[in-house]
Amino acid sequence: MRQIFFDTETTGLLAEGGDRIIEIGCVEMINRQLTGNNLHLYINPQRASHEDALRVHGLTEAFLSDKPLFAQIAPQLLEFLAGAELVIHNAPFDIGFVNAELKRLRRPPITDVVDNVLDTLLMARNMFPGKANSLDALCRRLEVDNSNRKLHGALLDAELLAEVYIRLTRGQDSLVMDDSGDSSGDSADFRVAAVDLRSFDLPVPQASEEELAAHEKVLLELDKTSGGKRVWMTEKTISA
Repeated sequence: MRQIFFDTETTGLLAEGGDRIIEIGCVEMINRQLTGNNLHLYINPQRASHEDALRVHGLTEAFLSDKPLFAQIAPQLLEFLAGAELVIHNAPFDIGFVNAELKRLRRPPITDVVDNVLDTLLMARNMFPGKANSLDALCRRLEVDNSNRKLHGALLDAELLAEVYIRLTRGQDSLVMDDSGDSSGDSADFRVAAVDLRSFDLPVPQASEEELAAHEKVLLELDKTSGGKRVWMTEKTISA
């Protein structure tokens, strides 16, 4: 599978309000292996960035003034992305900006070019509900080194996202895959030895009187907080 980890930097937050893409970072991965075949583009947006956006990415109007327009880099970008799965953190944002740029060129949306789009923000929210799931937060949680991320940069963020994705999905790695990560072989070639669990004498620790008393105290506090609605306190469990 060919995946492209994709990120943009923009002049602001509103694609439909006239904000433009100023940087694109693409990191290629094939069969869960980084290839080094990446694409990094700066783009002249023909307008200044909002102050808040400038503080995030640091790409000034002067720096971007001699860079190509989106219309000039569009063929190269579309060729690079063609047929791949795009992996994006908060995909609606980046897809919205790319489609707005393509619309100005009277080209079809990016989803007509790529195979599909995977949003890692949705993945993270499903895996870590109620927690912060920004790229920085995921780097901290999954122990991905982002110490070089002083400012947001499209290529750096795409590289970090690739590392985050591997760790988010490492449970999908088969235990019988070889070191190269090549999973293209026929799974029928692999055999996992059966283990008779009856051969193990597993210890069963018993709670002490002190631990049981502490547990009962917690249950009583929960019962009080819930207004006596503990679902496990049925007549059957009480009589038991």
